[in-house]
Amino acid sequence: MSAIMTPYLSFRDQAADALRFYQGVFGGELAMTTFGEQGMSPDPAEADKVMHGRLDSRAGFVLMASDTPASMGVPSGSAITLSLSGDDAVVLDGWWDALTADGTIVLPLELAPWGERFGMCTDRYGIDWMVSIAEASPPAA
Repeated sequence: MSAIMTPYLSFRDQAADALRFYQGVFGGELAMTTFGEQGMSPDPAEADKVMHGRLDSRAGFVLMASDTPASMGVPSGSAITLSLSGDDAVVLDGWWDALTADGTIVLPLELAPWGERFGMCTDRYGIDWMVSIAEASPPAA
């Protein structure tokens, strides 16, 4: 069996801004549809809110998000943190810089006891991130 797990982020009136922000951070193709476009909004004030958004990043991962209608509660304070890891320090440092801009650094991105650079932050939309940068392996001899 094959399966894929994709983070799906819930926002209140910020999904479009957040998805555009993440597109600026990670690059890739962004598709969004609104409640109004799908005829799913009983409240005209929510017609332009994101019913479903999907970012297919250049790095190959996917982020999805939507706005939660006012009639529903927005989950908050969840125990979920998104983790980014790899060995391309230039790319991951760039992602870190973008995610921490107007966000909060929880743990600075620095050398951890296990030998990788590691940091934790909360971005401007309240999403928690971990970034782990491994040393690139030297070419085989």
